[in-house]
Amino acid sequence: MRAIWSGAIGFGLVNIPVKLYSATQGSELNLDMLDKKDHAKIRFKRVNETTGKEVQWGDIIKAYKVDDKYVELSDKDFAAAAPAKSKTIEIVEFVNQSEIDSIYYEVPYYLEPEKSGVRAYALLREALAKSGMVGVSSFVMRTKESLAILKPMDEVIVLNRIRFEEEIRSHEELHVPEKTEVKPAELKMAMTLIDQLSGKFDISQYKDNYSAQLMKVIEAKAKGVKPKVTEMKVVHSKSQDLMEQLKASLGEGKKKRKAS
Repeated sequence: MRAIWSGAIGFGLVNIPVKLYSATQGSELNLDMLDKKDHAKIRFKRVNETTGKEVQWGDIIKAYKVDDKYVELSDKDFAAAAPAKSKTIEIVEFVNQSEIDSIYYEVPYYLEPEKSGVRAYALLREALAKSGMVGVSSFVMRTKESLAILKPMDEVIVLNRIRFEEEIRSHEELHVPEKTEVKPAELKMAMTLIDQLSGKFDISQYKDNYSAQLMKVIEAKAKGVKPKVTEMKVVHSKSQDLMEQLKASLGEGKKKRKAS
């Protein structure tokens, strides 16, 4: 793996030099975009909107418009905005992870210690594991300030970027039920269904089956076989009786349990 950021974790007065690595990879198929006429690959170019000519990466700058004029920004300008945050993942507090709603979670990364920070890294990892807490921190990567939590996972410390509060949209514009009556018998039946389908979460049981099925379609088409397309649409239940639907669901749940 190739490091995408290097700096240090600020743990009180302890500095832990680290490198940051992406912890995820895509499972989708790598599809190419082609011209329908001759199957030539489609390329995306960076074009000057005035001249229409292609612009090379080395000639591209970043700028912000102020009073109809652009102010050019260099790497030094971005670093000057927050020099400490550009090189330090500063832990500002420790909280219980259960207090952070899943809507705030973004991207996970692995943190690897530099040789000079191995002991301090191990100390922080073990302290986090023993306390059951996560470290809330902030740092700047790629000209953007990020909020994150640090938590132990096996032998590694994981940095999980989380969103700022202002990045979450309000749901007030949505039409969702608020004071709709829920009958006690229906709620009891729904809880029974939840109990029937409850189990210990094991991520290894879940696979990207869509990519595998899509690969079968591709292989079939490569052999000249036209795939059968089953038209799917949302079907609204004929019965408006929630109890009836829940009872039928319980029966289906039992079948799934036996099949698994």
